[in-house]
Amino acid sequence: MKTIDELLAEGVGGQRVFVRADLNVPLDGTKITDDGRIRAVLPTVKALAEAGARVVVASHLGRPKGAPDPAFSLGPAAARLGELLGADVAFATDTVGESARSTVAGLADGQVAVIENLRFNAGETAKDDAERGAFADQLAELADLYVGDGFGAVHRKHASVVDLPARLPHAAGYLIATEVAVLKKLTEDVKRPYVVALGGAKVSDKLAVIDQLLGKADRLLIGGGMAYTFLKAKGYEVGSSLLQEDQIPAVVEYIERAEKNGVELVLPVDVVAAPEFPDLKTKAPANPNTVAANAVPADQMGLDIGPESRKLYASKLADAATVFWNGPMGVFEHPDYAEGTKAVAQALLDSPGFTVVGGGDSAAAVRTLGFDETAFGHISTGGGASLEYLEGKTLPGLAALED
Repeated sequence: MKTIDELLAEGVGGQRVFVRADLNVPLDGTKITDDGRIRAVLPTVKALAEAGARVVVASHLGRPKGAPDPAFSLGPAAARLGELLGADVAFATDTVGESARSTVAGLADGQVAVIENLRFNAGETAKDDAERGAFADQLAELADLYVGDGFGAVHRKHASVVDLPARLPHAAGYLIATEVAVLKKLTEDVKRPYVVALGGAKVSDKLAVIDQLLGKADRLLIGGGMAYTFLKAKGYEVGSSLLQEDQIPAVVEYIERAEKNGVELVLPVDVVAAPEFPDLKTKAPANPNTVAANAVPADQMGLDIGPESRKLYASKLADAATVFWNGPMGVFEHPDYAEGTKAVAQALLDSPGFTVVGGGDSAAAVRTLGFDETAFGHISTGGGASLEYLEGKTLPGLAALED
């Protein structure tokens, strides 16, 4: 895989460099609530601009249905990128149309432009190779070189991720290089004890990675909504908690395999429950109560791990040499159910080992709850991509960057 440093050494002055970034930031209207993904691509964009390239930044945002939708415009991300760069960033109001062509044509050496959301064109996500290829052909007209730096999209077979680098000389940006180096630390020659904390809503989203980790990790800590399927699989009463009944047979098999393989599988011993899901807009007090994890009242749902579980999980992370955490322990967006996620984040900070926050909601939680990002070993920008890498899958966006 060619690196951006090799590309820079060859010289990029005056050339149009298409940077496939991941600017898929959360928005409240037009306000960006977490700019972590924009900051993550800054080193690559800065290096190219300082070397005299004419930088064309592209990304997706959200899930528009192959047509323009103002709710998913990259305008706010382009403005924020300009603020972080301390320079004007031009913004094209389409992807491959007149605005994109004229905006890119108007760039001088060292200047940066952002084109509109790639998913406003149906060709970006098309299943049909020819349709994706036709869109990639149009994108290729905007550039001389390609730099892949959108790690959060490398598990997608999309035009700008897979088809475009096949049409242009290409290299990996700094972010992708860092992400791959970190993931290799979690899969090759891992320092032990290796502890993985998994949370989030659905156990079905994590089954494949659990399957792989049962042969690699020393301990698995399970929290979030997915924990209730594990608890139910052990025969416990989980009340009205989030439950995937159809996944219970698979979970039973994983519990048995963990014991057989000597992998310590740690489940909550108590949970914070309430009769209904909290209001995340008003953050009104929810009157939670703590109950045993094996006896959630029939009319209540578990929404966070309890205080004894927090102590237990912290103790299981205390001696870890390598930690991977993906998924919050509860509904961290509400203060009454944020303590479990806070406890795991703090335990990672207290751990002497190499700690990786695996993107997605975990990364958002770290920032939302006020933790110092730089204190963690690494915070990934791609939750789905990280999980698929750990599952052992070939990620099409990384394969496309190989020479």
